[in-house]
Amino acid sequence: MDLRQRVNTALKQAMKDKATARLATLRLINAAIKDQDIARRGSDGEDGVTDTDILAILGKMTKQRQESVRAYEEAGRLDLADRERHEIAVIEEFLPRQLTDKETEAAIDAAIAEVEAKSIRDMGKIMARLKAKYTGQMDFGAVGPKIKDKLS
Repeated sequence: MDLRQRVNTALKQAMKDKATARLATLRLINAAIKDQDIARRGSDGEDGVTDTDILAILGKMTKQRQESVRAYEEAGRLDLADRERHEIAVIEEFLPRQLTDKETEAAIDAAIAEVEAKSIRDMGKIMARLKAKYTGQMDFGAVGPKIKDKLS
């Protein structure tokens, strides 16, 4: 079952269960996917978003909510921070398991070997390889500095 179907199935189940908070988050996910579908329709005759695109959307949504949690906690709004954490939990149900630090290091080393990277100029190739294989499984913001350390 692809991600879009999993989200729709969870959405229907949340409606049946009358789980309003979960339902609201699932509707946000669905809306984000449909927005990308609409944006893609006009260009290159593509049919819409793929599972990889959906993983990227979910990763972005998770990151936004984590930033909101930090902001709400700093402002003393713990009720809003808890709501954001609940949304993160719902979104993460659809994301693959995150790689551990050791697994991330191994993936970086493998990507460097595959593209035969010699300098920092090859960083784009390495990132492209990692994104193709590990979208949704690692934080690419944290991976960049690790790659730079290995190449310098």
